[in-house]
Amino acid sequence: MLRYRCCSFSEESCDQLFPDRRCQESGVETLITLTFHMQRDFCLHFLPCRSTHRLSPTMRPLTDTETKTLFEKLANYTGKSLNNLITETVNTPNSKSADRYVFRVQKDRVYYVRESMANLAVSVARDSLLSLGTCLGKFTKTGKFRLHITALDVIAPHARYKVWVKQNGEMPFLYGGHVVKAHVGRWSEDAPEHAGAVVLSMNDTPLGFGVTARSTAEARKLDPTGIVLFRQSDVGEYLREEDTLFAT
Repeated sequence: MLRYRCCSFSEESCDQLFPDRRCQESGVETLITLTFHMQRDFCLHFLPCRSTHRLSPTMRPLTDTETKTLFEKLANYTGKSLNNLITETVNTPNSKSADRYVFRVQKDRVYYVRESMANLAVSVARDSLLSLGTCLGKFTKTGKFRLHITALDVIAPHARYKVWVKQNGEMPFLYGGHVVKAHVGRWSEDAPEHAGAVVLSMNDTPLGFGVTARSTAEARKLDPTGIVLFRQSDVGEYLREEDTLFAT
């Protein structure tokens, strides 16, 4: 639990974002208590800010080119279920209509966030807004999009292909290793070569994601030490890369 002082919010905005807050009688400063949850509704991250800072014009919708690049990357994992991700809505207690999810760019990172929260975030000083919603990944300098492990909870429910690893294969994968045939408990029957797949434990807990090294039919013919999936991200990164994972 962290506390930050923020002076750039209006009274109404604070009520909508943080109902459990305490304001000083002067109304000049607002003490906000934030509890961070590792899920897509974990709200906004702030640095201490001053009201004299400029607002955040860098947080914006994606361009057509960026949207195409992002959707191609997501579709590699979700297939046609990408439509469900785009049209997903959530019911909010203070709104008569369902709140939809949108994609926003902030400092080359793409966030999946409720539209109402994205609209409120423009009130935050540009230099103080670190992130909002769920970070899906970032655009590289060459214009390519790289998925981060923080996107796992978003793509896992919509994954087209899945690989389940045995218990003895969980730790090697969580330490950054690829998935070998001996560690596979089961897999999607129709997975082609070089397709995006989500890696799960045998009790269906998402562990990460990667790209299939062989089709399902070809993987059955491999030796036990043969690689069936190239790792791209795993939840072990939350510990191995905790100093850089959320760096902006």
